[in-house]
Amino acid sequence: MNLRSAALAQPIDDGDPFAAEAARVRASGTLGGSGRLVELFDYLAARGGHAEPASQAEIAQAVFGQTDADGDDATARVYIHRLRKRLEDFYAAAGDTAGPKIVLPAGTYALRLSAEAELPARVEPAVHKPRRWLLALIPLALIAAFALGWLVRPAAGAPPANAMWQPFLASDRPILVVVGDYYIFGEIDPGKPEASRLVRDFDINSANDLELAQMTNPKRYANTEDEGLNYLPMSAAYGLQALMPVLARHKKPLTVIPASQLTSDMFQKYNVVYIGLLSGMGMLEDVNFMNSNFVVGGTYDELIEMASDKSFISGEGHSLTTPFYYKDYAYLSEFREPGGALVAVVASERETGLRGLARIAAAKDLPGGTARLAKGTTGFEALFEVTGQQGADLGEKLIDARARPVSR
Repeated sequence: MNLRSAALAQPIDDGDPFAAEAARVRASGTLGGSGRLVELFDYLAARGGHAEPASQAEIAQAVFGQTDADGDDATARVYIHRLRKRLEDFYAAAGDTAGPKIVLPAGTYALRLSAEAELPARVEPAVHKPRRWLLALIPLALIAAFALGWLVRPAAGAPPANAMWQPFLASDRPILVVVGDYYIFGEIDPGKPEASRLVRDFDINSANDLELAQMTNPKRYANTEDEGLNYLPMSAAYGLQALMPVLARHKKPLTVIPASQLTSDMFQKYNVVYIGLLSGMGMLEDVNFMNSNFVVGGTYDELIEMASDKSFISGEGHSLTTPFYYKDYAYLSEFREPGGALVAVVASERETGLRGLARIAAAKDLPGGTARLAKGTTGFEALFEVTGQQGADLGEKLIDARARPVSR
């Protein structure tokens, strides 16, 4: 028996509270019936609630069969992040406000049994005072208001819908446009209030997330506070401008929401179109990449092709303020969710890619073999390389287009 099989074959003993709660989570179906997420949960649960945290290399070897894994492994990081969110979603949906919970603390690759009564006392946030650095968000709010106000304009003059959008327009379901947004909190330096800053943390996506982090990791989050702020990236306005005239051809009114407000039951009523950055997808990240040829890297500036382990990393963050050219990567996908909803994803690693991809997605004809794939029955994915300079989109090139993997 190999290392991976041995690790996953260990039974979960239901003779203790941790094992009993782990079995309850497993039986709920929140992790799916099979797949890597279930295998990761089973591996960590079999280690027990008091085991030393696993390393990324151990997870890569035991769960993903990567016998040559060492040190830093992007796949392990991504699936740990997904598992943490699934556990949080499970308890939120169940309405559990007390009693034991299986948690995966940030920065720790181990499952723990946590009860509210056992958590440290809540760190009371400092009294909120308006700060001038919050004014930096006003232009983003104005951009969002402009974009959403523009959506009510008629679709006259819009290009004909290409093969990707035709099923959406033919469906009786209304279209829900989901725009990637971000939660940010304040980090206050008591000794130097002028050094206070806004923070975007990939593991903190709501005020509830921040409150939990303050309780479970007070050393790291003691000086943080909820500012009640979410923001949209500037490229979302360009994405909406390009795609809304096409989507507005639908016979039913469009609905637009931020990704932070998307819930699972919305897939029962709507067909869903995501427009934004990969890092702002929220629950749609799991919906899309749970059955994909790609996986998102831990920094969200990276897409990894699973079969070849080849990485496509955005250079925008390092070169945006310079005159040098850089490459950004944009991701286009369309598929049918198990509940029947059509889902489309128009996303990129950074801002430049989304500006370029939105025009491609809205065009009369999709490039290369993408149009043929869009007419298939299993859905498709396409990856584009976008050349940029100081935020300007200078050109796009199709890197890869293929059918999505068949669900297992």
